[in-house]
Amino acid sequence: MWEKTPPVNALAHVGKRVVFRKPNMVEIEEFEISPPGPGEVLIRTISSLISPGTETAFLQALPNTPKHFPQYPGYSNAGIVIDVGEGVKGLKKGDRVVSSAQHASVVVMKDTLAYKIPKGISFDEASFFNLISIALQGVRRALLGIGESVLVLGLGLVGQLALQLSRLNGAIPLIGVDLYDYRLDVAKRLGADYVINPRRDDLISEVMKLTEGKGVDVVIEATGNPECIPIAFKLAGTCGRVILLGSTRGSNTINFYSEVHRKGLFIIGAHNSARPTHESHKLFWTKHDDCLLALRLIASRRINVNELISLRMSYRRAPEAYEKLIKAKNEVLGIILKWEDA
Repeated sequence: MWEKTPPVNALAHVGKRVVFRKPNMVEIEEFEISPPGPGEVLIRTISSLISPGTETAFLQALPNTPKHFPQYPGYSNAGIVIDVGEGVKGLKKGDRVVSSAQHASVVVMKDTLAYKIPKGISFDEASFFNLISIALQGVRRALLGIGESVLVLGLGLVGQLALQLSRLNGAIPLIGVDLYDYRLDVAKRLGADYVINPRRDDLISEVMKLTEGKGVDVVIEATGNPECIPIAFKLAGTCGRVILLGSTRGSNTINFYSEVHRKGLFIIGAHNSARPTHESHKLFWTKHDDCLLALRLIASRRINVNELISLRMSYRRAPEAYEKLIKAKNEVLGIILKWEDA
């Protein structure tokens, strides 16, 4: 009997995945992945979206990142279930799903952490589910009221998504700010009432003109640049809210008396980790619920992600993709890695 039973490694799938071998070094490596265990599903990846801010920061070992290598990046994976483990009930072979798995050709995921892709959504569109979820929890904590002014500082992927979500919540006027005209043009197409490039215009003066000298009700800081935090405080009006959505990569000095205390600002940290584990409530939804909502927003066309896709590249070109995200911010927003031929 034992001669007919294949060894354990023969049961494993051989896949390919992205690895940060050391700072600023991206490679593709082969690896073995075992069949799914109880409550798990095996997924063949079709598309995976690079999270530009987080992943390039980790690659470059910037402040507030782990700085240990090798690293296996990625958390926005879309693919097809090709095998299911014992006890899996909600998913079956052939289902199209998204998950927070890494950039790899095959991945194993708990069945409760893989979400079915609604009909009418492509794999590329569905891969945005996780970044929408991140933006959702930030915008939700702003407690936006219809007619309040919102300024999004930094129009990368998360900033562009936060801008669209603010528009859905009735923000007027909706202002987008970035150093790159390419991003500003995208923001205009996605609903920004005004866009400002601080390289050309005095940001604070322009915002005060648009708000009749009051400052904005809500500033969503989505750059991750610590030098932008004091600017966000200056742009907020009396008793305004500043949402810290971007993960800052460094520190800065702030005069809290003049910029925060006297203005009565509310500073709200909105890191994705600050979520309830089990049950959603008004300001704090679970990741599970936000991921499902993200897919519904895409399916209903209330959120436009196609405008955010700059390039689709074979996984083999992953080193080039990361280089573009670091060096070509004036022309690249979202890059999707394609895995069909892996």
